[in-house]
Amino acid sequence: MSNSVSKPHVKADFPWWLIVLGIIFLFVTITIVTNDLYTQIINVLHKGVWITISVTLIGFALASAIGLGLAVMSLSNSIVLRQTARFYIEIVRGIPILVLLFYIAFVGAPAFVWLWNFVTSPLVDSGFIDSMRTRDFSLLWRAVIALTIGYSAFIAEVFRAGIQSVDIGQIEAAKAMGLGRFMRFRLIIMPQAIRVILPPLGNDFVAMVKDSSLVSVLGVADITQMGKVYAAGSFRFFETYSIVAYIYLIITVGLSIALRSLEKRMRAKWN
Repeated sequence: MSNSVSKPHVKADFPWWLIVLGIIFLFVTITIVTNDLYTQIINVLHKGVWITISVTLIGFALASAIGLGLAVMSLSNSIVLRQTARFYIEIVRGIPILVLLFYIAFVGAPAFVWLWNFVTSPLVDSGFIDSMRTRDFSLLWRAVIALTIGYSAFIAEVFRAGIQSVDIGQIEAAKAMGLGRFMRFRLIIMPQAIRVILPPLGNDFVAMVKDSSLVSVLGVADITQMGKVYAAGSFRFFETYSIVAYIYLIITVGLSIALRSLEKRMRAKWN
Protein backbone atom coordinates (compact mmCIF):
# COMPACT_ATOMS: atom_id res chain seq x y z
CA MET A 1 0.00 0.00 0.00
CA SER A 2 2.76 2.45 0.94
CA ASN A 3 4.70 1.73 -2.26
CA SER A 4 1.66 2.36 -4.47
CA VAL A 5 1.14 5.71 -2.78
CA SER A 6 4.76 6.87 -2.87
CA LYS A 7 5.56 6.09 -6.53
CA PRO A 8 3.10 8.56 -8.09
CA HIS A 9 4.45 11.18 -5.71
CA VAL A 10 8.00 10.55 -6.91
CA LYS A 11 6.93 10.81 -10.56
CA ALA A 12 5.01 14.03 -9.92
CA ASP A 13 8.05 15.44 -8.13
CA PHE A 14 10.40 14.92 -11.08
CA PRO A 15 11.84 18.35 -11.96
CA TRP A 16 10.50 18.66 -15.48
CA TRP A 17 10.62 22.43 -15.03
CA LEU A 18 14.38 22.17 -14.62
CA ILE A 19 14.70 20.19 -17.86
CA VAL A 20 12.68 22.81 -19.73
CA LEU A 21 14.67 25.61 -18.14
CA GLY A 22 17.93 23.90 -19.03
CA ILE A 23 16.84 23.62 -22.68
CA ILE A 24 15.91 27.32 -22.72
CA PHE A 25 19.24 28.28 -21.13
CA LEU A 26 21.10 26.12 -23.66
CA PHE A 27 19.26 27.77 -26.55
CA VAL A 28 19.94 31.27 -25.19
CA THR A 29 23.60 30.43 -24.56
CA ILE A 30 24.08 29.19 -28.13
CA THR A 31 22.38 32.35 -29.40
CA ILE A 32 24.70 34.53 -27.31
CA VAL A 33 27.84 32.71 -28.42
CA THR A 34 26.93 32.86 -32.11
CA ASN A 35 25.66 36.46 -32.14
CA ASP A 36 28.20 39.29 -32.07
CA LEU A 37 25.74 41.76 -30.56
CA TYR A 38 24.85 39.52 -27.63
CA THR A 39 28.54 38.73 -27.12
CA GLN A 40 29.29 42.44 -26.95
CA ILE A 41 26.53 42.99 -24.38
CA ILE A 42 27.85 40.11 -22.26
CA ASN A 43 31.34 41.63 -22.36
CA VAL A 44 29.91 44.90 -21.03
CA LEU A 45 27.67 43.36 -18.37
CA HIS A 46 30.18 40.90 -16.94
CA LYS A 47 31.96 43.80 -15.23
CA GLY A 48 28.84 44.39 -13.15
CA VAL A 49 28.49 40.74 -12.13
CA TRP A 50 31.28 41.04 -9.59
CA ILE A 51 29.73 44.16 -8.09
CA THR A 52 26.39 42.35 -7.73
CA ILE A 53 28.06 39.34 -6.13
CA SER A 54 30.16 41.52 -3.80
CA VAL A 55 27.20 43.63 -2.68
CA THR A 56 25.12 40.51 -2.03
CA LEU A 57 27.78 38.54 -0.15
CA ILE A 58 28.93 41.42 2.06
CA GLY A 59 25.39 42.67 2.68
CA PHE A 60 24.06 39.21 3.51
CA ALA A 61 26.93 38.35 5.84
CA LEU A 62 26.48 41.61 7.77
CA ALA A 63 22.68 41.28 7.78
CA SER A 64 22.93 37.71 9.12
CA ALA A 65 25.26 38.78 11.93
CA ILE A 66 23.00 41.69 12.90
CA GLY A 67 19.88 39.55 12.49
CA LEU A 68 21.24 36.88 14.83
CA GLY A 69 22.05 39.56 17.40
CA LEU A 70 18.55 41.00 17.11
CA ALA A 71 16.99 37.55 17.47
CA VAL A 72 18.95 36.89 20.65
CA MET A 73 17.98 40.34 21.96
CA SER A 74 14.29 39.72 21.20
CA LEU A 75 14.41 36.53 23.30
CA SER A 76 16.42 38.08 26.12
CA ASN A 77 15.20 38.26 29.72
CA SER A 78 15.79 42.02 29.62
CA ILE A 79 12.72 43.99 28.63
CA VAL A 80 14.95 46.81 27.37
CA LEU A 81 16.74 44.50 24.93
CA ARG A 82 13.49 42.86 23.83
CA GLN A 83 11.73 46.15 23.19
CA THR A 84 14.77 47.65 21.44
CA ALA A 85 15.01 44.68 19.08
CA ARG A 86 11.27 44.71 18.38
CA PHE A 87 11.34 48.47 17.72
CA TYR A 88 14.18 48.08 15.20
CA ILE A 89 12.59 45.10 13.46
CA GLU A 90 9.14 46.62 13.08
CA ILE A 91 10.43 50.01 11.88
CA VAL A 92 12.84 48.57 9.33
CA ARG A 93 10.37 45.97 8.02
CA GLY A 94 7.85 48.73 7.41
CA ILE A 95 10.12 50.69 5.06
CA PRO A 96 10.47 49.57 1.42
CA ILE A 97 14.03 48.63 0.47
CA LEU A 98 14.15 51.29 -2.26
CA VAL A 99 13.09 54.04 0.16
CA LEU A 100 15.61 52.77 2.72
CA LEU A 101 18.28 52.84 0.03
CA PHE A 102 17.57 56.47 -0.77
CA TYR A 103 17.37 57.39 2.92
CA ILE A 104 20.72 55.82 3.81
CA ALA A 105 22.40 57.24 0.70
CA PHE A 106 21.16 60.83 0.91
CA VAL A 107 20.27 61.30 4.59
CA GLY A 108 22.15 58.74 6.63
CA ALA A 109 25.50 59.12 4.87
CA PRO A 110 25.64 62.96 5.15
CA ALA A 111 24.56 62.67 8.80
CA PHE A 112 27.34 60.17 9.48
CA VAL A 113 29.90 62.42 7.76
CA TRP A 114 28.77 65.39 9.87
CA LEU A 115 28.98 63.35 13.07
CA TRP A 116 32.40 62.00 12.12
CA ASN A 117 33.74 65.49 11.44
CA PHE A 118 32.25 66.73 14.72
CA VAL A 119 33.83 63.96 16.79
CA THR A 120 37.22 64.18 15.04
CA SER A 121 37.32 67.99 14.85
CA PRO A 122 40.24 68.23 17.36
CA LEU A 123 42.30 65.89 15.18
CA VAL A 124 41.31 67.82 12.04
CA ASP A 125 42.27 71.16 13.66
CA SER A 126 45.60 69.67 14.70
CA GLY A 127 46.28 68.51 11.16
CA PHE A 128 46.45 64.81 12.02
CA ILE A 129 43.62 63.88 9.67
CA ASP A 130 41.57 65.57 6.97
CA SER A 131 37.88 66.23 7.37
CA MET A 132 35.59 63.79 5.60
CA ARG A 133 33.37 64.93 2.76
CA THR A 134 30.08 63.31 1.83
CA ARG A 135 31.46 62.29 -1.55
CA ASP A 136 34.20 60.37 0.28
CA PHE A 137 31.51 57.98 1.49
CA SER A 138 31.36 55.46 -1.37
CA LEU A 139 27.99 54.93 -3.02
CA LEU A 140 28.78 51.23 -3.06
CA TRP A 141 29.05 51.13 0.73
CA ARG A 142 25.91 53.21 1.13
CA ALA A 143 24.09 50.56 -0.91
CA VAL A 144 25.63 47.71 1.12
CA ILE A 145 24.63 49.37 4.40
CA ALA A 146 21.06 49.94 3.18
CA LEU A 147 20.66 46.30 2.12
CA THR A 148 22.24 45.16 5.38
CA ILE A 149 19.82 47.18 7.49
CA GLY A 150 16.81 46.22 5.38
CA TYR A 151 17.45 42.48 5.40
CA SER A 152 18.69 42.24 9.00
CA ALA A 153 15.15 42.79 10.27
CA PHE A 154 13.74 39.94 8.16
CA ILE A 155 16.63 37.61 8.97
CA ALA A 156 16.17 38.37 12.68
CA GLU A 157 12.65 36.93 12.49
CA VAL A 158 14.00 33.83 10.72
CA PHE A 159 16.55 33.25 13.49
CA ARG A 160 13.96 33.95 16.21
CA ALA A 161 11.55 31.39 14.77
CA GLY A 162 14.33 28.81 14.50
CA ILE A 163 15.50 29.36 18.07
CA GLN A 164 11.96 29.16 19.45
CA SER A 165 11.37 25.88 17.58
CA VAL A 166 13.83 24.08 19.87
CA ASP A 167 12.13 22.03 22.58
CA ILE A 168 12.32 23.93 25.87
CA GLY A 169 12.85 20.62 27.68
CA GLN A 170 16.23 20.16 26.02
CA ILE A 171 17.29 23.65 27.03
CA GLU A 172 16.25 22.98 30.63
CA ALA A 173 18.18 19.70 30.54
CA ALA A 174 21.28 21.56 29.34
CA LYS A 175 20.88 24.01 32.20
CA ALA A 176 20.65 21.11 34.65
CA MET A 177 23.91 19.75 33.23
CA GLY A 178 25.59 23.03 34.08
CA LEU A 179 26.06 24.34 30.55
CA GLY A 180 26.40 28.11 30.36
CA ARG A 181 24.25 30.30 28.11
CA PHE A 182 26.79 30.42 25.27
CA MET A 183 27.44 26.68 25.38
CA ARG A 184 23.71 25.94 25.40
CA PHE A 185 23.30 28.14 22.36
CA ARG A 186 26.24 26.60 20.49
CA LEU A 187 25.73 22.93 21.36
CA ILE A 188 21.98 22.55 21.89
CA ILE A 189 19.97 25.38 20.38
CA MET A 190 21.74 26.30 17.13
CA PRO A 191 22.33 22.77 15.76
CA GLN A 192 18.58 22.10 16.02
CA ALA A 193 17.40 25.57 15.04
CA ILE A 194 19.35 25.45 11.79
CA ARG A 195 16.82 22.93 10.43
CA VAL A 196 14.12 25.58 10.61
CA ILE A 197 16.40 28.49 9.75
CA LEU A 198 18.12 27.20 6.62
CA PRO A 199 15.23 27.18 4.07
CA PRO A 200 13.94 30.74 4.71
CA LEU A 201 17.50 32.01 5.14
CA GLY A 202 18.32 30.63 1.69
CA ASN A 203 15.24 32.34 0.27
CA ASP A 204 16.38 35.64 1.77
CA PHE A 205 19.79 35.19 0.16
CA VAL A 206 18.25 34.65 -3.27
CA ALA A 207 15.94 37.62 -2.67
CA MET A 208 18.92 39.82 -1.82
CA VAL A 209 20.59 38.89 -5.11
CA LYS A 210 17.52 40.26 -6.91
CA ASP A 211 17.14 43.29 -4.65
CA SER A 212 20.80 44.15 -5.19
CA SER A 213 19.67 45.43 -8.60
CA LEU A 214 18.14 48.39 -6.73
CA VAL A 215 21.63 49.77 -6.09
CA SER A 216 21.65 50.81 -9.74
CA VAL A 217 19.48 53.82 -8.77
CA LEU A 218 22.57 55.20 -6.99
CA GLY A 219 24.73 54.70 -10.05
CA VAL A 220 26.57 51.69 -8.61
CA ALA A 221 27.95 49.76 -11.58
CA ASP A 222 26.16 46.45 -11.01
CA ILE A 223 24.57 44.30 -13.72
CA THR A 224 21.43 46.40 -13.96
CA GLN A 225 23.28 49.71 -14.10
CA MET A 226 25.70 48.49 -16.75
CA GLY A 227 22.75 47.23 -18.80
CA LYS A 228 20.90 50.53 -18.37
CA VAL A 229 23.90 52.53 -19.56
CA TYR A 230 24.51 50.27 -22.55
CA ALA A 231 20.84 50.24 -23.58
CA ALA A 232 20.61 54.03 -23.31
CA GLY A 233 23.62 54.44 -25.59
CA SER A 234 22.83 51.76 -28.14
CA PHE A 235 18.99 51.76 -28.03
CA ARG A 236 19.20 47.95 -27.92
CA PHE A 237 16.73 47.66 -25.07
CA PHE A 238 15.28 44.24 -25.92
CA GLU A 239 18.65 42.57 -26.38
CA THR A 240 20.26 44.25 -23.37
CA TYR A 241 17.54 43.60 -20.81
CA SER A 242 17.08 40.07 -22.10
CA ILE A 243 20.72 39.40 -21.27
CA VAL A 244 20.34 41.15 -17.90
CA ALA A 245 17.40 38.88 -17.05
CA TYR A 246 19.35 35.85 -18.34
CA ILE A 247 22.31 36.58 -16.02
CA TYR A 248 20.08 37.10 -12.98
CA LEU A 249 18.23 33.86 -13.74
CA ILE A 250 21.48 31.91 -13.97
CA ILE A 251 22.57 33.26 -10.56
CA THR A 252 19.25 32.86 -8.75
CA VAL A 253 18.21 29.51 -10.20
CA GLY A 254 21.71 28.16 -9.62
CA LEU A 255 21.59 29.33 -6.01
CA SER A 256 18.11 27.88 -5.50
CA ILE A 257 19.21 24.46 -6.80
CA ALA A 258 22.37 24.52 -4.68
CA LEU A 259 20.45 25.50 -1.54
CA ARG A 260 17.81 22.81 -2.17
CA SER A 261 20.55 20.21 -2.57
CA LEU A 262 22.17 21.39 0.65
CA GLU A 263 18.84 21.12 2.49
CA LYS A 264 18.35 17.55 1.25
CA ARG A 265 21.84 16.51 2.35
CA MET A 266 21.42 18.08 5.77
CA ARG A 267 17.94 16.55 6.16
CA ALA A 268 19.34 13.11 5.34
CA LYS A 269 22.14 13.66 7.85
CA TRP A 270 19.72 14.72 10.59
CA ASN A 271 17.38 11.80 9.93
